[in-house]
Amino acid sequence: MAKAYKKRVLGRGLSAILNDNDNNRYQEDNTINNINEIKIKDIRLNPDQPRTNFNEKSLDQLASSINELGLIQPITVKEKEGKFILISGERRLRAFKKLNLNSIPAYIRKVNDQTSLEMALVENIQRKDLDAIEIAISYQRLVEELKLSNDEMSKKLGKDRSTITNYIRLLKLDPIIQSGIRDKFISMGHGRAIINLESHEKQLFIYEQILKNNLSVRQTEKRVRNLDEIKSKKKDKEIDKSINYQIEKIESKINSKTDFKLVKNKGILSFIFSSKNDLIRILKKLND
Repeated sequence: MAKAYKKRVLGRGLSAILNDNDNNRYQEDNTINNINEIKIKDIRLNPDQPRTNFNEKSLDQLASSINELGLIQPITVKEKEGKFILISGERRLRAFKKLNLNSIPAYIRKVNDQTSLEMALVENIQRKDLDAIEIAISYQRLVEELKLSNDEMSKKLGKDRSTITNYIRLLKLDPIIQSGIRDKFISMGHGRAIINLESHEKQLFIYEQILKNNLSVRQTEKRVRNLDEIKSKKKDKEIDKSINYQIEKIESKINSKTDFKLVKNKGILSFIFSSKNDLIRILKKLND
């Protein structure tokens, strides 16, 4: 049972990050807008929570702040089968548990599972303490589970499309490198440089170089370019081998030598003949 709680001014939450139209979309006719005091034991964690890492030191600081100043921004929940499912505010809930409190101020909203997921994802994306991979996963879930386009996310979150795309691309990194970003061994900038390498083997090679030599983002970008140049030269050599093989086949077929010149992907292939009769013979061989 929820107990009425005196309404207070909210801090930075959904109402602050969504425009009026988006916020109204969440507020159905039967939404309870007052803040209520609900029992912590009746709250179930949100299985769709995008945040996976909770820094204990940060939680202790939050708990200390709540103990001194009170809760500035209530949590948001939805009611289900006599219990409450957390939509946003897991850090605040964890801090209350650290303080051994029995109840917590909360907004109770009546929303469906899809809207609940969207609210949780949007709320968490705006947090400053999320790592780049958590943000990328949230963006990806908005795309895959809620079928939002990059344009729709851009409008909803107030983010450039390029910013959203750059985050999602991080998920193409090898999982070891993703963990490195989450654990702050390397920055998102390093990850964006490495992502230009399609091979996970090469990605891990550069990642090890960053850790070993403490490379900056610019130094990493240079290493990646060097790897690409090596790949390009190797590809050119393979093409040269293929061309030479085909020319040798032609020479064998016409039983005569050729003259081949290639400059900047342009060139001349000519046939060497000793007489008109020899030329006729070569042309007949080519037409066979």
